[in-house]
Amino acid sequence: MMEYKLVDLTEEDTAYIGEGIVAIVPHETDADAEEFVLKVEDENGKIIGGCVIEAYEYRWRRMYLDTLWVDERYRHHGIGSMIIREIERIAREKGCRVVTLGTASFMARPFYEKHGYTVFTTLKKANGYISYSLVKYLDRDTPDYVPTDNSGTRFRLSLGSDGDAKVIVNGIHTYSEAYEPKYECVAFYKKLTDKDGRRIAGVIADVNKGDYCFVDAVFVEEPLRRQGLGTRLLREAEAFAKENDTSMVLTYAGDWNLGFFQKNGYLLRGELKDVPKGHDCYELYKNL
Repeated sequence: MMEYKLVDLTEEDTAYIGEGIVAIVPHETDADAEEFVLKVEDENGKIIGGCVIEAYEYRWRRMYLDTLWVDERYRHHGIGSMIIREIERIAREKGCRVVTLGTASFMARPFYEKHGYTVFTTLKKANGYISYSLVKYLDRDTPDYVPTDNSGTRFRLSLGSDGDAKVIVNGIHTYSEAYEPKYECVAFYKKLTDKDGRRIAGVIADVNKGDYCFVDAVFVEEPLRRQGLGTRLLREAEAFAKENDTSMVLTYAGDWNLGFFQKNGYLLRGELKDVPKGHDCYELYKNL
């Protein structure tokens, strides 16, 4: 097999790999994610809660709740429920069939389950806590949850900015740090080039030192697939993870590329049925 050189990705390479992945995913052509920020402000205009969400339209028809946070002083007054209702309203308006999210055993799993969300993956982490992925199918008949105390609905809920998103994300990070440390994140963005310096494959992965590595993308140019290049990149990312005291790798796959990861030793965490429509998605892990 021809020898290839492993070098850092440029910003242009990263965008190119993202476009390449999109092109091979069924029905996902031109399906860019659209980000929304919702904020709740008190009488003085201070942010006391909010969320960051991403909508994947077209055949994916999925909304991902990245972050939801309510200031501790204002919890249990219906603010979180008000935010959830607005998320689902936007999701339906965008034509999304499902809302998915992640949470942990020290966070808000019972809150989401009250609103009709169900767990589809679990993962016990080294620190003893459990992470969960949850889903709600909006086209199914799910009873609405009405909090006993709705006094928080007097506060204003509106669309927010990137600056507001930073406040919300910082709020949830500050809360989480009481339960688990803040891990240093290092990137492993690499490509393989041929003898003429042309990129022919790439990998995008992020490593939380001492915690886990997440592989976002592995891409190989079509004429060179099934020659072990994707496996080589995956092995390089895994080695980098081990060098940074990380013993687990996580990733996502669809039914169109599940076999590649399974051949490389990845196991199922859980399955999301019929997303995108007519296909299934999976969350995978591998212990190093």
